[in-house]
Amino acid sequence: MAEGGGQTVVGDAIAGFLRRIEVQAGASAHTIRAYGTDLMHWNVDLSKRGVRTVADLDRMLQPAHLRSYISSLHDSHEKSSIGRRLSAIRSFLKELRKSGFVSRDIGILVPSPKANRPLPRFLKIEEMQSLIAAPDTTGLPGLRDRAILELVYGAGLRVGEAVSLDVGSVDLKNGWVRVTGKGSKERSVPFGSPARDAIMAWLSARENASGAARLKPDAPLFLNRAGGRLSTRSLARALYKHLLRSAVGKKISPHALRHSFATHLLAAGADLRTIQEMLGHARLSTTQRYTHIDMGALMDEYRLAHPLNKK
Repeated sequence: MAEGGGQTVVGDAIAGFLRRIEVQAGASAHTIRAYGTDLMHWNVDLSKRGVRTVADLDRMLQPAHLRSYISSLHDSHEKSSIGRRLSAIRSFLKELRKSGFVSRDIGILVPSPKANRPLPRFLKIEEMQSLIAAPDTTGLPGLRDRAILELVYGAGLRVGEAVSLDVGSVDLKNGWVRVTGKGSKERSVPFGSPARDAIMAWLSARENASGAARLKPDAPLFLNRAGGRLSTRSLARALYKHLLRSAVGKKISPHALRHSFATHLLAAGADLRTIQEMLGHARLSTTQRYTHIDMGALMDEYRLAHPLNKK
């Protein structure tokens, strides 16, 4: 924000803030859209209070006003959405304070709503095996989908990470994939021979179909029917199709494959720090959620198997 930025309209200041977190912090397109929606919604409330410029914001906004705005969301928004909105507002106000355009940061004076975080959904090992076997691998789409399922589950990738992979991101010889995760942070994750074999089958069939001698390293790893990079929406549609074919009987999101990866590793005795590293979690507390899932799964098996419980 330029000198004299106190007279900048709040909406323009928000736009500048979004550009900076995209360029400087490497925020994803999804984060930019979400923060933009949240901040512009808050800006409507500010306008009703007569706050038009950054100078107005500094002079007029009180903690009670922000608490009132957050409270007004409770009837129409989930706690997680409210928490995200407050986080966006806090980040915006923090930058204004750091830049010297407001004299105080009132965002820290407003408590976050306590969100009831649901435990991540996952598939049992036999369900995961059934899902992976569902694609018809006699054609290119099925070979591609088998490779996706094997890699996302085999390496614990986020869906966005999987569709953004290039051919050169995968080291088939050594079984490693180089991933760009949240905040543009890179990590390398191992994967097993089932994922390697599935990727090799997909790439070989793709080369034969295109007549290309060898795919370039910067070519997208996973393609849609039109030959472009596969989107997260298309991947989700493919997953739902294979869920129906596999008769797993659960409605899950593509992210459940990543949850399954973490849960199965933990159940097999993998170290929590190792799982954190492979998932690319910044905080161990995020990874620790899977300990609760594992205990829940243990209780489910107990209820089904114990003879006294059957009676």
